[in-house]
Order: sequence, then C-alpha cells, then structure tokens
Amino acid sequence: MTTSPTGANAGALKHIRVLDLSRVLAGPWCAQNLADLGADVIKIERPGAGDDTRAWGPPWAKNAQGENTSEAAYYLTANRGKRSLTVDMAHPEGQALLRELVKHCDVVLENFKVGQLKRYGLDYDSLKAIKPDIVYCSVTGFGQDGPYAARPGYDFLIQGMGGLMSITGQRDDLPGGGPQKVGVALVDLMTGMYSTVAILAALTHRDKTGEGQYIDMALLDVQVAMLANVGSNYLCSGKAPQRWGNDHANIVPYQTFRCADGYIIVTAGNDGQFRKFCEVGGRPELADDARFASNPLRVQNRSTLVPMLEEMALSKSKAEWIAQLEAASVPCGPINNVQEVFDNEQVQARGMAIDVPHPTAGSVKLVRNPMRLSATPCDFSKAPPLLGQHTGDVLQELLGLDEEKIAQLKAQQVI
Repeated sequence: MTTSPTGANAGALKHIRVLDLSRVLAGPWCAQNLADLGADVIKIERPGAGDDTRAWGPPWAKNAQGENTSEAAYYLTANRGKRSLTVDMAHPEGQALLRELVKHCDVVLENFKVGQLKRYGLDYDSLKAIKPDIVYCSVTGFGQDGPYAARPGYDFLIQGMGGLMSITGQRDDLPGGGPQKVGVALVDLMTGMYSTVAILAALTHRDKTGEGQYIDMALLDVQVAMLANVGSNYLCSGKAPQRWGNDHANIVPYQTFRCADGYIIVTAGNDGQFRKFCEVGGRPELADDARFASNPLRVQNRSTLVPMLEEMALSKSKAEWIAQLEAASVPCGPINNVQEVFDNEQVQARGMAIDVPHPTAGSVKLVRNPMRLSATPCDFSKAPPLLGQHTGDVLQELLGLDEEKIAQLKAQQVI
C-alpha cells in the first residue's frame, strides 16, 4: 500500500494513491470521490492544454476583484482534491515516467478509446507486468467488447440509446410531448459513481488476497442498469414503458399539480397518504370512492381521478398546500430553481455549498460531497488544481527527480 503525502486528505483512503488518466466528467467524477475520501489522486494532463473541461466556459471562477480567472466552472465541479501533473504520453519518455509512477500507485483510472493506451504501453496488461496488484479501471461508452466497442460514447447519445429519453419528458399525446434528455449529464455521473464502488470493491479484494484486477465500465451498461424499476417493468410485462412526464407509471397520485400560484409536487405513496391529501383538499369522498380505494385501482382509473385532483389543487396556494400537507404527513414540496436550492434552509444547514481556498481565485465555491462519515469525514481543503501545479512536486517526491532533470524534461516538452 502507498501512503499519502503530508497535508493530503486524512480520510478513509489516505493509504491509496490513484493515477488518474481520465478527463471530462465520468472518470474525473470517480477520481474526485476517491480524493474526497482521502486518496492521493494524481491527475495526468496534456502540457499546455489539460483536461478538455478547463476550456468549457463561461462561467469562470472569479478572483477577489470580480475578474474571470482561467478556471472554468465545469472543470471545477469534478477535480477537487487532486494534484495536476502534465505529461505528454505520446512522448516515449513521458510514457516511461507514467510507468514509473504506476509502481507507486494502487489504482489507474482512464477513459480513452478501447485499445488506445496499448500503443503507449499504458494498458492493463503492460502495467500489470510492472505492478501485479494494480487495480485498473477503464471507462468507455460501450465497454471493451461487443459490436459497439470501438464507438465513442457521449452522455447525451447514451441517454437516447439506453432508453432514458424514451421515458423522460411529456407524453407524446400531450402538448410539448416528445423525448427529452435529463438536465444534467446523469449517465456520466452515475458511471463515475459505479466506478467508485467497483474500485473500492477491487481494493478490498486486493487487501485480502494481494490480487489486483481489471474493471470494465461502460456508459451504456450503466444507463441500462439505472433504468431500475422501469427496466424491470419491461422484463416482467414485455411491454415497453411509455413517457409519463411528471407522473409515475406505478403510483397515483405521484406528480406535479398546478395550484393557485404555481406548482407543487405530491407523492402519495400509500392509501393513507392519498386519503389525507383528499381531506386537506376538501374532497374526502374521493378516498371513499371504490374506483380509487387502492393504488392499483387509482393507476387503473388514472384518467378519471387525476382531473379531479387537478381541479382540487387549484383551490389553494403553494404555501397553503405545502404547510397543510406537511402537517398531515403527506410528502410534498416546491419545484425550486437552482438559486432557490442553494437558498433553501435545509441545504444551507447541511452545508452543501463550500468555499475552498484557490491559488488564483482566492477561493472558489463548490458543491460538497454528500457522503458524511463520522470517523473518517471527507476533506475539502484542496481546490481543483491549476494545470501542472504539482508537476515538480510529484516527480521529486515519487520518482526522486532533481530540479535539473525536471528542467530538462520541460525543455524537451515531455512535461
């Protein structure tokens, strides 16, 4: 096992070092999870350019004078807690540096096209030969085998191919109906999360047996898996689920309602909650109606019941509905924009927005990791690194290179 350098996160993974060859979102999201949990994550970037997302602005982080820095908000979202080392992996000496670094690492994470790293001697088989217990995680669009393995994969594309857009958005027979992507790169993020879990499982296995292993993560696999109950509904029924908008295929009422001054969400997950919803709305007879006595019956008679509930919802304001339904223990809530999310008293009480010291911006606002561990809490003290910020430090610390050798590598444009 490796040990983190002085000052690194003091979390549960402080004994783990990760060589992060990934870029954009799915891989970096996984690596940021590991960094938040204490791992020493060394982010390998192209000299002079770095991770593609460094240029994905505006918006940009601002300094104390309110001026834009060169740090794009998109890059900042997925690279907290890492150390940036610039290496040209197309250069033979750059490849040699990375192979030497692997000897000091526990995990390699990459999201290059299938087979691309083999030409550089940075594929799993090559690195396993020099570090037998390495845990190597590859993230691609479609996996390492199958007819689509060579294709590039992008979140939007996978949302469509993997069925998510067929169940997201308003019904085709209603105004505004049609396929709709989710408003955040959900497949990338979930692939990062599944990759995190897989790496932790592989490290546990290594710690017990001394054996490393290869992890093959595919965006399409993740999208199919995260269909969850929708996928199960199809496998059990043989019928492709339809698009339900804000309604729920299996629960009624579980949707948005327009009230006197806007919209609320009501999620009546059982018969008792449905009865209380009707009572608060002044329509207790709906709960006594034999057509709506159970959830399966409400689903069956959705087209009859929902218009009645929609009319009932117009009788009160958002604030009235939420206050009265909460008092009756009926799950409900507003539909917030992102500003309202971060203004929300619960979000603020949980400290979901954090300020992290930053070398050019002074400090940057980031969204905290939601994992809360009592004994080994996440550490958010290290901002996303500047491009190449730690190149000299890492090469001196891990490989023992002196300043003259580092200067030579820079002159040769290896780093």
